[in-house]
Amino acid sequence: MIGLELGGRYEIISRIGGGGMALVYKGHDILLNRKVAVKVLRQQFVHDEEFIRRFRREAQSAASLSHPNVVSIYDVGQEDEIHYIVMEYIDGHNLNEIIQERAPLQAEESVRVASQICDALEHAHQNHIIHRDIKPHNILIGKNGRVKVTDFGIARAVTSSTITQTGSVIGSVHYFSPEHAKGVVTGEKSDLYSLGIVLYQMLTARLPFLGESPISVALKHLQEQLEEPRRVNPSIPQSVENVILKAMRKNPEERYQSATEMLKDLETCLRPERVSEPKIAFATFDDGEQTRVMTAIKPEQLAAYKAANGNTSPGAVAASSKGSTSGSPPPKKKTWVKPFSWIFGTILLLLLMWFGVQWVQSILRVPEVAVPNLTGMTLDEARAELIKSGLGVDEPPLYKIDEEVPKDVVLSYDKQGMLVRKGDTIKLTVSKGIPLILLSDYEGQQYKDVKASLIAQGVQEELISDDQVFSDEEAGTIVGQSIPANQEMNPKKDALEFTVSKGRETFKMPNLIGFSEAEAKAIAIQNNLRISDANVKSEPSYSPKGVVFRQWPYEPNQPVAENSEVTIYVSSGYPSDALFYTFNVTVSPAILGQESTVKIVYSDARGDNMEWGTKKLKDVQTYPVELVLSPTKDGVISIYRDGKLADSATVSYDGAVNGDQPTMTIPGAEAEPVQGAETPSEEVKPPAEGTTEPPAAQDNGKGKGKDKNKDKKNNDSNDNEDD
Repeated sequence: MIGLELGGRYEIISRIGGGGMALVYKGHDILLNRKVAVKVLRQQFVHDEEFIRRFRREAQSAASLSHPNVVSIYDVGQEDEIHYIVMEYIDGHNLNEIIQERAPLQAEESVRVASQICDALEHAHQNHIIHRDIKPHNILIGKNGRVKVTDFGIARAVTSSTITQTGSVIGSVHYFSPEHAKGVVTGEKSDLYSLGIVLYQMLTARLPFLGESPISVALKHLQEQLEEPRRVNPSIPQSVENVILKAMRKNPEERYQSATEMLKDLETCLRPERVSEPKIAFATFDDGEQTRVMTAIKPEQLAAYKAANGNTSPGAVAASSKGSTSGSPPPKKKTWVKPFSWIFGTILLLLLMWFGVQWVQSILRVPEVAVPNLTGMTLDEARAELIKSGLGVDEPPLYKIDEEVPKDVVLSYDKQGMLVRKGDTIKLTVSKGIPLILLSDYEGQQYKDVKASLIAQGVQEELISDDQVFSDEEAGTIVGQSIPANQEMNPKKDALEFTVSKGRETFKMPNLIGFSEAEAKAIAIQNNLRISDANVKSEPSYSPKGVVFRQWPYEPNQPVAENSEVTIYVSSGYPSDALFYTFNVTVSPAILGQESTVKIVYSDARGDNMEWGTKKLKDVQTYPVELVLSPTKDGVISIYRDGKLADSATVSYDGAVNGDQPTMTIPGAEAEPVQGAETPSEEVKPPAEGTTEPPAAQDNGKGKGKDKNKDKKNNDSNDNEDD
């Protein structure tokens, strides 16, 4: 069936369930692009024409229902021998799975589920549709908590046509009403009886009637009284038990008269004013069909009865005539003597029987004992106390999750404070405590992921902590845990500490830039770092040849761990597109003849704001500044005279190539001449050691291939203009 397309629009995706009559698949409605549930009839039904006819009619009738608690039927169809129903897809579980997993359920949850089922039945009954197969398997509960009743009308088709087939009714016999078991016509009250059984099962985790065969279970529905819910689970409120007892009366006239009446009772049974209401009482009902034991009628009793009522047989009359010795009529008998004798004899016999029964009971009477107080005892202590009192434990005890009471401590018990016969058993409700969590081995996993997983399992967040340590593991990795693997922890009380790696111990990365290869390796060795020959890269750069101009992956002052590998990049000289350019700066003192201090600062491809040098001068001087330009980095020259910025100029790469560059002349004011004074000039000296100024012996032209005389001519022209 998987992958099959029914009706040209319903694609079968996967199987999600099945019963005695059909298999249920998850499907996709291609036309409307939605998930659907597809119920496909089993093969044993597909050749029964009467069943198919009834099934179609009932399914189409159920399709008319529109209610939030009823599974909607979208389509009914047939393809070859495949008969199917397309209905609403519910993402969740059926009630039977929930009962098996969590029952007994809390009264509030059970009443809420039962109310929604009853609401669905009320809608169906108002539309003259009887379900006839209310059971937990047909109750779906979505992830949003919405209760949905399914299989409306299908039970009628099954029981009408296939009652003798194996498996057709076996799964539902535990939820039969007495009239259903008799085989008579069932109605709305039969659905309410089945709903009462479902509510009983949710609250007690057991069925009211069990047997070795379906027939024996059906007979119990007819003849036996159910064990009252509060005897099984004392925590059930009396008002809720009253709802169950009324819904499950064997006489339909004593049940709820409609789903509306039962729904109103369910909606109010948990109100504070009702939870402790008196137990519901019913008049004794005799349906005339129960089996009775009757004593045999003796011949003399029959004759006496006939004589008393003047109805003598011909034989009796003949015998009377033979016994007559004379022709005179017999004397008139007293008709009241024999009835009185029989009444007196019967009363006497009953008295003798009563005294006999009392005498036998006095011999066989079992003494009564008071049920001891068991609340707060451990299960073993409660067992011992009951045995000491001559009582027993109804095994197994009921377990209930309780976060306040420790595990295996008695929460409650039935027959509390009552006198019971010696030898009776007491049903204990014992704390299951808080469900413990089995821990795994979390070493090697990420701490944040493990913490999130444990919180999702119910562990209190404040109980989870971490201790950060240095290790060779990746940061955030768990390297230890305070509670070993395969041990259980209490998610509400036990503290769990993880030892978490914060990576290897780190320190600040030393600066290797500006050092030679040998110096950089020496610094790395001093700091327990590794620079292998393979990690030394030689590349062109604007740094001096043989000097480290880049380090990777750790920049200076970044955190680095011991024994980490570092790659250094050593300059192999200037790149091929580097351009060497000499820019001449003509500077005059602020006042000719008086001394001024000039400082030249430049930026080029080698770096920013590098100091060329500081000069003192009294007359006009020209200083050649050597620049190294790159296509992506222009040169900038700034002149400071007497501590103030006098001028600056930008030298572009393209302009240097084309010979179109600015010149820089910084004039000064003329001083009044002083007779006999001389203005000494200061020779241009090479820059101090350690500066980045290139040697003055390099090309003094404007660039490679440029005429030096032309530069000199320009300088002379500038000098003439200043003069």
